[in-house]
Amino acid sequence: MKTIIHTANSRGFASHGWLQANHSFSFANYHNPEKVHFGALRVLNDDVIAPKMGFGTHPHDNMEIITIPLKGVLKHKDNMSDEWLSVLPGEVQVMSAGTGVQHSEINGSADEHLSLFQIWVYPNKQQVAPHYDQKVFDVNGRKNKLQTLVSSIDENHEGSLKIHQDAVISRIDLDKNTAFEYKFKSKNHGVYAMTISGKVQIDNTILGSRDAAGISETEAFTIKAEEDASVLFIEVPMEF
Repeated sequence: MKTIIHTANSRGFASHGWLQANHSFSFANYHNPEKVHFGALRVLNDDVIAPKMGFGTHPHDNMEIITIPLKGVLKHKDNMSDEWLSVLPGEVQVMSAGTGVQHSEINGSADEHLSLFQIWVYPNKQQVAPHYDQKVFDVNGRKNKLQTLVSSIDENHEGSLKIHQDAVISRIDLDKNTAFEYKFKSKNHGVYAMTISGKVQIDNTILGSRDAAGISETEAFTIKAEEDASVLFIEVPMEF
């Protein structure tokens, strides 16, 4: 098993006043040649956005973009529907940029900060028709068990959002002292596991809040909660 550890304080950080951004991989003005991507995972940004602020209309193409609000209200508008949509904690949003899309993302609250993860995954198909979707996921569905949020559009996995890549994005909430064995979808995949909150142990390494481990060259690994913890798993092909 090959494991790389990215501690929370080793991430790139940018403060723009209205935006506090932590970059797990090279992004914008942060460039680290050792942290450009993990397999098909290109971006994992951990953003805090001030009330009523956000990103104006900007373009994307040929990228799978997944957004997970953790706190606050995300407002989204794109040129596929031209209406503002709210995305709340407990929901997940996916957007296949494909041939090209223009969108805006703002904090929909006048007095509360917005906290979110944004994930970019390289697609396995180029120039697809742009697509948008969002879905509510019951928090009880990940209590000491894996809850699949996103999977491949080529698979008939019910209940998950779809992207153009052989990837799986999932979450689990573990009670203290609970262990869980994560089994890989494919031996050619890797898993980037980030502790959202709490403290866990993977491969004899303790990971605190926002610490991450990139795991590959194995078929399974065990994660144990040292305290109540919430974990995000991003499984992607290592070669793509």
